Amino acid sequence: MTGTQPLDGVAVHRPPARSRVFLAAAHVVADPTAPQGPGVPAALDWDATLAFRHRLWSLGLGVADAMDTAQRGAGLDWAATRELIERCGAEARSVNGLLACGAGTDQLDPAAQPDLARIAAAYEEQISVVEDAGARVVLMASRALAAAARGPEDYAAVYGRLLPQLARPAILHWLGPAFDPQLAGYWGAADVDAAAESLLAIIREHPGKVDGVKLSLLDAPREIALRRALPAGVRLYTGDDFDYAELIKGDEYGHSDALLGVFDPIAEQAAAALAALDHDDAEGFDAALGPTLPLARHLFAAPTRHYKTGVVFLAFLAGYQDHFTMVGGAQRERSAAHLAGLFELGRDAGIFPDPQRARARMRTALAGCALEGREVL
Repeated sequence: MTGTQPLDGVAVHRPPARSRVFLAAAHVVADPTAPQGPGVPAALDWDATLAFRHRLWSLGLGVADAMDTAQRGAGLDWAATRELIERCGAEARSVNGLLACGAGTDQLDPAAQPDLARIAAAYEEQISVVEDAGARVVLMASRALAAAARGPEDYAAVYGRLLPQLARPAILHWLGPAFDPQLAGYWGAADVDAAAESLLAIIREHPGKVDGVKLSLLDAPREIALRRALPAGVRLYTGDDFDYAELIKGDEYGHSDALLGVFDPIAEQAAAALAALDHDDAEGFDAALGPTLPLARHLFAAPTRHYKTGVVFLAFLAGYQDHFTMVGGAQRERSAAHLAGLFELGRDAGIFPDPQRARARMRTALAGCALEGREVL
């Protein structure tokens, strides 16, 4: 697919939300005809990948692209990521869709042990690509920076170089070790509360340069504490795929916005919840998101970093792609029993547009797999 025309039959049809910002971190669709495996350059089915993003925009959701859900650092290399950002930027402009894209440092060779200057330069290269695409920058947590930094002062130096350069305020990304063990101790401290203070100091040092923080610690009380400590006007984008409903709903002191991988498979329910919030309909919000929580908690069960396999499997069952092949061969990273649980919970949450097709695809996927004593279909 080329150019900036939206895909046939897909158009944004919901007005912009008033109450929250919802960004769905979208997965990529691998090209099933190309080699896929560890170390193999990523090959994508561009039509299916872009069609899925148009679906999210059509529901009134924003798209967070080139993020962890798109297999950054887990098969999607920088060359493919750059093309993804450029293509999605053109598609977003064609429908006036909200788009944020991850800028990181994954073009660096970790064996070269890059110093802070090279890490900052790698960020700058990717920031340029994101801004040229017309997208908001998400400054992704960097494995290279986590390995090179000696303490909070090194994070302050790198982010202090980057933030003043940005055309628009960025979303800062704090991804906990449950999602990526190589990011343990991010912001310069193993203690989460000390790390939060380091992050807050950077935000305060650069007023007007941070739109929000995307927090993925799977720790609701700490998210609430950080949310309340943020300067006025800085959003907390929940990345908590376990307790997102209560965090988005909020309390008398505030609420979280959302940048979530779980919004990929539950996009319809997320859009309904957002519409309910816009109409101050708390019961409608609960009815939309409540049934999705058991599915989300199974999808993101340990080892949490393999949730992407489940996201793609659910997209296959739902009919948004015609195969269960993933970049890097990641379709093998969850067990048959885990995938069967996703089918059951997805069915119960009502996420499949065609339940009969989902059931048939589930049978095909489990052909030859023994799930003794379990009725799944």
